Amino acid sequence: QVEFVESGGGLVQPGGSLRLSCAASGFTFRDYVMGWYRQPPGKERELVASISRTSAITYLKASTKGRFLISRDNARNTVYLQMDGLKPEDTAVYFCNVVYSDFGSWGQGTQVTVSS
Repeated sequence: QVEFVESGGGLVQPGGSLRLSCAASGFTFRDYVMGWYRQPPGKERELVASISRTSAITYLKASTKGRFLISRDNARNTVYLQMDGLKPEDTAVYFCNVVYSDFGSWGQGTQVTVSS
C-alpha cells in the first residue's frame, strides 16, 4: 500500500521559513523521481519542485527559484522541501508524490499559510 505522510507546515509571516518533510512507503522510493506539489485555495494542484532518483537533477517552479530547495534521503524514504523567503502567494496545501508515474494515492498534505 503506497502511502505519503507530509509534515512541517504551519503559519508563518512573510519572509519566514519552513521545512517540509514527506515520508513515503509501499514502493521502492529510490527508483522514482519525487516531487512536491501544492494546491492554493480555489486552484488546481501544481508541481512546485522535483528531484531525480540520485538527487543529481532538480526542478523548481520559476516563482520559487532562489527561495525553495528540494532534497531527498533514499535511506529514509523521505523527501524534503526547504522554503525560505515565504510569500503570501505560497499559501497552499503541500503534498509530495512521485513524478512521471501515478500510484493513484495522495497523502493528507500539510497546510502552509503565509500571512502577517
